Amino acid sequence: MKQATRLVPAPIFILSAPRSGSTLLRSVLNSHSRIHAPHELHLNLLTVQELEWTADDITERYASISLDALGLTIRELEHLLWDRLLHHELERSGKDRMVNKTTSSVLTWRRIAACWPDARYVFLLRHPTQIADSLGRAWADRREIDPVRRTLEFVAAMNEARAALDGHEVRYEDLTHRPEETVRGLCRFLDVEWQPSMLDYGRFDHGSYVRGIGDWSETIRSGVIQPARPLPADPAVPDALKSACREWGYPARS
Repeated sequence: MKQATRLVPAPIFILSAPRSGSTLLRSVLNSHSRIHAPHELHLNLLTVQELEWTADDITERYASISLDALGLTIRELEHLLWDRLLHHELERSGKDRMVNKTTSSVLTWRRIAACWPDARYVFLLRHPTQIADSLGRAWADRREIDPVRRTLEFVAAMNEARAALDGHEVRYEDLTHRPEETVRGLCRFLDVEWQPSMLDYGRFDHGSYVRGIGDWSETIRSGVIQPARPLPADPAVPDALKSACREWGYPARS
């Protein structure tokens, strides 16, 4: 089956673990006059469900017959839905570059790559220990979530995506300590001109910073890029995260 033409053929995906600064990065990008980077869209949670036709005790799957005749599958129908949502958002913004920032995207990167063969990727990295620490604070009321285990799940998915996909790497520590240099490099990758106002993201409307669609902390609400906390000393790195730290280029003794 030939893939349908995409309304947004080359969206930009920020792939990251949660609590890695992706809301900050999307706010910086959304401050560009040509880039639309809305809150988390959760495309992977939007699905298409087929209902059965019923009459008395008779049931038929007419929707499947219709889709077969069209040469479509439920999977491709979901892709059309996702693409249309991005197109709707891009048209509404009046801009010409679409960024999707949803942290769970990296867990379904294969599906994204299948939907958009020409998509572009930004890999956002942060020290795994600080990801776990931030997760623990953000979800303090959800004791059933193990921050270290959750971090490792995302590290594994990120490693797979980085090995399979071409993209541009951004480190949270660089974004917060050397923002102009970091964002200039990202603009070159995205083929847009650098705009100094991107660093003053608080001047622009980025929608509500609320739980469930991105960071909601006072730090992001400040509208100012704030320096990241110092990297943890080696003794503060949990043994379970040391391998992940080394894989991402952060020092951690065995």
